[in-house]
Amino acid sequence: MRINQMDLAYLAAGIGAGLVVIGAGLCIGRLAGSALEAIGRQPEAVGDIRTSMIIAAALISALPVH
Repeated sequence: MRINQMDLAYLAAGIGAGLVVIGAGLCIGRLAGSALEAIGRQPEAVGDIRTSMIIAAALISALPVH
């Protein structure tokens, strides 16, 4: 069985895409955890924290698409 360069390129692209998606998922999880901790410390700022969290999560989840 012979492996050509395009096969290796497709394999590398798949591994790279998988790592990017895992990284984005970990980032969003950490972001949500930090936001919940901040809400626990300052419940009166829940609106501002939630808005910032949603914007940051949208930007993080847009990265794996490109």
